[in-house]
Amino acid sequence: MQTPDLFLVCLTALTAVFALLGALALLMRGLMVLLPAAPAPVSASTDPAIVAAISTAAAAAFPGATITKIEEAP
Repeated sequence: MQTPDLFLVCLTALTAVFALLGALALLMRGLMVLLPAAPAPVSASTDPAIVAAISTAAAAAFPGATITKIEEAP
């Protein structure tokens, strides 16, 4: 029995990985087409927990600073 060539084994493994990842990408694309994500609801008010977290982080980074306006970036 002949021993397998290392280059051939690596090439076969690499081909198998790319084939598997390609199949998974196609499966995910198909699922995303069939089941689109619902748009995130836009709330009129900002969550108080988020305001507290941002204020705490800003106070830790810049002592004495005050938060005047919080906006979501596009």
